Amino acid sequence: MKDVFSKFAAWCAHIAGHPMAFVISTLLIVVWAVLGPIYHYSDTWQLVANTATSIITFLMVFVIQNSQNRDGAAIQAKLDELIRAGDAENRYVGIDLLTEDEVGELRERSAARAKKETRTDDVTGQA
Repeated sequence: MKDVFSKFAAWCAHIAGHPMAFVISTLLIVVWAVLGPIYHYSDTWQLVANTATSIITFLMVFVIQNSQNRDGAAIQAKLDELIRAGDAENRYVGIDLLTEDEVGELRERSAARAKKETRTDDVTGQA
């Protein structure tokens, strides 16, 4: 079921992000607006648009979140591999699993180290 949803979410995200999706959505809004005078701007006329947009928005939240989760995990895996393969400290691999406070501490240490290295470069004249 997970794979089916992931594939469906990826397909939906691809379709929804396509310029033609914007054009079709705009055309639907224009058609709905043109039909307003024909239906005397009735409650039903308004309800059609409100219901459709609410349903689409509700469902797209899950599709977008799935895509974001997958993209974030892929980026994190790539960053972890770059850290592991490079000269960076391996303790940064997997920090996406730490608590917010633990990540904050690592960021503060990195900022302090960068500031110290900048001052050292300024003193030695290196860039």
